[in-house]
Amino acid sequence: MADEPLVLGIETSCDETGVGIVRGHTLLADAVASSVDEHARYGGVVPEVASRAHLEAMVPTIERALKEAGVAASDLDGIAVTAGPGLAGALLVGVSAAKAYAYALGKPLYGVNHLASHICVDQLEHGALPEPTMALLVSGGHSSLLLSSDITSDVRPLGATIDDAAGEAFDKIARVLNLGFPGGPVIDRYAREGDAEAVAFPRGLTGPRDAPYDFSFSGLKTAVARWIEARRNAGEEVPVADVAASFQEAVVDVLTRKAVRACRDEGVDHLMIGGGVAANSRLRALAGERCAAAGITLRVPRPKLCTDNGAMVAALGAEMVARNRAPSDWDLSADSSLPVTEPHVPGTSHDPAHGTHDHVHETSAGNLHG
Repeated sequence: MADEPLVLGIETSCDETGVGIVRGHTLLADAVASSVDEHARYGGVVPEVASRAHLEAMVPTIERALKEAGVAASDLDGIAVTAGPGLAGALLVGVSAAKAYAYALGKPLYGVNHLASHICVDQLEHGALPEPTMALLVSGGHSSLLLSSDITSDVRPLGATIDDAAGEAFDKIARVLNLGFPGGPVIDRYAREGDAEAVAFPRGLTGPRDAPYDFSFSGLKTAVARWIEARRNAGEEVPVADVAASFQEAVVDVLTRKAVRACRDEGVDHLMIGGGVAANSRLRALAGERCAAAGITLRVPRPKLCTDNGAMVAALGAEMVARNRAPSDWDLSADSSLPVTEPHVPGTSHDPAHGTHDHVHETSAGNLHG
């Protein structure tokens, strides 16, 4: 619909420079520039490398998104950007770019939460989110159970990882198995050829007195690494596919078990799974089985929308505009530890008109209409 908010979103919380454009719940463009290859030789993301890559990719990626969407920057109703959580330097690149574009174009600026954006992106796949919605977010930096009754203003954390996030554990085990970086896709691939019951790896925080919704994968990671080390020290071959499958099963078993339990305890009949690990085929399959058995509707975006992207930020920005949430002030800053209880950073004195000074449009905006 032409009267729905047209919003551009910028995501730079880690190593992906993502720019998305949405109109309401419709995705018009999803442009991504990844620096993952630059980090692969280090076995993980290097913050300074990521920040420099964002700087180089920002303008070309925005121009590509505008071209893909078939819109001019002047047509936008707002600019949304991930304000946190994430890597401080990487976030600053995105926030600075968003402020520059919003100011030059005279458009409202919305600093939004990375985790809330991961939930909101599902609207581009399956339509408006039910209220309330239970969300299981699993990525390289987060493993969280969140309950949202309003994605723009009310997101309540029920549980989170107390040590390694699920995606982080995948990366570390892939490194021990000499499978490269990132670990999630390659572990998933090897696991399809392996036996998930070959090795009985532990399930963390699943005892009767443990926190019901919190996660712990550090002990699992250590157990897998020691099992592999023992085989190697004994001169025995490590069955990579079986180890990958058994490790993966231990992770997704705990994730899905706790997510379904949270839905039952809170009386919520919809579960949304997001974040990079949501692209894992076994997580999707087991979640589908357990949700069906419990009478819970499962919503999982397509894999490309699960990983970090600008579309998710644009989706939440469009929701902010549609619900008349207050834009952010021009002094918006990056917050590497922005709590999920703050879906966005509202301003108190924002005036979109103050970004429309004639000299700004003459010198800057003309170069931004792509």
